[in-house]
Amino acid sequence: MDVSDAKRLKALEDENAKLKKLLADQMLEASALRELLSNNVWSAPSVQGFATSPMTVPVA
Repeated sequence: MDVSDAKRLKALEDENAKLKKLLADQMLEASALRELLSNNVWSAPSVQGFATSPMTVPVA
């Protein structure tokens, strides 16, 4: 392996590390969004009961 091959290998390894970090960040973000959606505020019992509770004011 000559010097130009070693430089090319180093550049590819650096790019690979950068892409792996980007992928990990995206996977973490997707996981956080899935968690957020699974705990949807509108599916909470207190919010569901609010729309049908007798204390709500009817809309004319």
